[in-house]
Amino acid sequence: MTGAARGGARFPPLADGSDHGHHRGMDVPSPGDEPPRSVLARGLSLLDAFGSADTELNLTELAARTGLPKPTAHRLLSELVRWGGVERTGSGYRLSMRLFVLGQRAPRPRGLREAALPYLEDLYEATHENIHLAVLDGTDTLFLEKVTGRRSMPIVSRVGGRLPAYCTATGKLFLALGPPLRLERVLAAGLVRYTPHTIIMPGLLQRELARTADRGYAVNREESEAGVSAVAAPVLDHRRHVIAAISITGNVCRLDLDRLAPAVRTAALALSRELSREGSGGVKMGIPR
Repeated sequence: MTGAARGGARFPPLADGSDHGHHRGMDVPSPGDEPPRSVLARGLSLLDAFGSADTELNLTELAARTGLPKPTAHRLLSELVRWGGVERTGSGYRLSMRLFVLGQRAPRPRGLREAALPYLEDLYEATHENIHLAVLDGTDTLFLEKVTGRRSMPIVSRVGGRLPAYCTATGKLFLALGPPLRLERVLAAGLVRYTPHTIIMPGLLQRELARTADRGYAVNREESEAGVSAVAAPVLDHRRHVIAAISITGNVCRLDLDRLAPAVRTAALALSRELSREGSGGVKMGIPR
């Protein structure tokens, strides 16, 4: 693949001051929140306190985000340092490469990513735009892979980053083509405005999702990031369930979303056929659910 690269940069803060990769955040717990009780849960809460934009955090920040007393947080961090999951810095702590290595061992996303990558690369070569592979994680869309290059618009997406499903092209597919309970959970959590174009009225979102289901692809017109638009198509398994989505993302002034829709739909359909063959043949592709 000439001129293309995988991966990406960190997400900057969203319009409401939160982080793309950790948009719900790990802020100071509210008075009704209880800190985790078990030792394991407390240690994991310290790891989870790091957002994607956090290069490092100090003890005070980690204690505040987890609700743990400072002495407890300090003791657990020392254990995590000895285990190798956290490293000390001059002014605090940061996640270590051991966690990255562990993440690479997770079998489920890897099978899908490996199967999808040739199609993502072909789509990049045809469009020279940013190409993403995403899955649903709770009420968020989670980016499993990104292919980009010198001719692509620089955008602040990254592998492992996440965004609310309702304001992304990939996420809308899971809401439009999935069970009704999925949308109910999103609406119950509330629709936050990230740009002037974010759809925050439940009725408007439902109509947008109905259009998405009718045409078979989804669009995002500056709904999660100003100046950036996207078009996405669903990846289906052998049972016709949406298991992933592929998107083309770029400058809102340059992208003709309806014109690009056939290209992304073709790539998603080809990947769907490959996964369907593997799934019906009993081969485990490791598809995230």
